[in-house]
Amino acid sequence: MGLEIVAVEAGPAAAAVERPREQQVVEIYPLSRYYFGAKDGRPWPAVCETAADRALRLKANFAAHGLRTSVHGVLLVELSGHPHVLLLQVRNSSFLLPGGRLRPAEQDIQGLNRKLSSKLSGTGSHPNEDHDWQIGECIAMWWRSDFEAPPFPYPPPNARAPKECIKLFVVRLPMSRQFVVPRNLKLLAVPLSQIHDNAQVYGRIISGVPNLLSKFTVDVVRD
Repeated sequence: MGLEIVAVEAGPAAAAVERPREQQVVEIYPLSRYYFGAKDGRPWPAVCETAADRALRLKANFAAHGLRTSVHGVLLVELSGHPHVLLLQVRNSSFLLPGGRLRPAEQDIQGLNRKLSSKLSGTGSHPNEDHDWQIGECIAMWWRSDFEAPPFPYPPPNARAPKECIKLFVVRLPMSRQFVVPRNLKLLAVPLSQIHDNAQVYGRIISGVPNLLSKFTVDVVRD
């Protein structure tokens, strides 16, 4: 069953829209409802380190803590009548779903909430600033057999000890929110039709997101 998009008017009429009972609903809102700002960037490894430095860092972390677990959020908005996923762009080239590595013994939801806030929220000085995210179900798990190996959507059968597990979660956005992004990253709204099966540009994980969302009914909520 493919991704179903339903336009919904806010208010009582929204309840009258029929949808398949077996599908969960993700309500998304127009991009124009959201506000965007910038903050000072941190020198995240993904931005500033070389491939050789990254390999050394990952090996040291694996020796100290074992399997690396990363958690990332799939955040959707509407633009021109189509669902768009929010991606972070690094160095004007590579793309990332917002998220990152868990700390030792940190739980998935706790860690993803922390990572989303660090990359998409302000510094906490504003009294109305919201650092709570509506994190839903895990929709995918990807695995790396080695530090520089491509990810696969199943544990590598020939790997004695996988080096990384990457989990994707649906994150439902509120009707309005401010995003504050580090200046060394860009936040882009990219249509699902553009990333679908486009691993050459977006990588295996991101290009597979449209297929993962086909289990949901996407309701576009407008005034």
